[in-house]
Amino acid sequence: MTDKIDNTENIETAENEEIKEAETVSRPQSSISPLEGEGLRGDGTAKWYVVHTYSGYENKVKTSIDRMVEYRGMQDLIQEVVIPTEDRIEIKDGVKKVKTRKLFPGYVVIKMIVNNETWYLVRNTEGVTGFVGHGSDPIPLTKEEIVRMGIEKLKIDLDIEVGDTIRIIGGVFEGQLGIVEAINPEKQIVKVRISMFGRDTPAEIEFSQVSKLR
Repeated sequence: MTDKIDNTENIETAENEEIKEAETVSRPQSSISPLEGEGLRGDGTAKWYVVHTYSGYENKVKTSIDRMVEYRGMQDLIQEVVIPTEDRIEIKDGVKKVKTRKLFPGYVVIKMIVNNETWYLVRNTEGVTGFVGHGSDPIPLTKEEIVRMGIEKLKIDLDIEVGDTIRIIGGVFEGQLGIVEAINPEKQIVKVRISMFGRDTPAEIEFSQVSKLR
């Protein structure tokens, strides 16, 4: 009788072990925290990354991330959160108004060092739907994209001379043509003469907002 009880207990123990093993194998991988399972690692340098948000959540996402970074003392890892904007001049009934609009609604740009902690903080911020990249691997912006988006001022070598005709590709004079009157490489500014409303208007344009006509 004792042998039968022992044998029954052994069978039950073996069955329990098999059930536990099956549960472990079938447990969904999504239950693993990114801090444990993703293994994300950058190269240790801060780069600009684009984060997609729900429409209208850009400011809320920026504020939330800024607060969390300050609270956790992560300023060296998440260095800057930017919502790219531009000012546009609107003239209505003879009144000139400057309006600020988002260049890329639904997106926030972050300068950060990617590791598990920073990825997890940003990705789990309310209003964030994900990084722009491949799956969970964010792709940094190129230097050209950074300049074009006006996120960071980088040194630009502009192939233009005084007297050249240029096209303005950003800012309040976007789409206008201008004649170059002076070039300041140190300040990265071009002084141009723009024809508007039947008269010449002087303006200072950043290198990143200028394209030479071919």
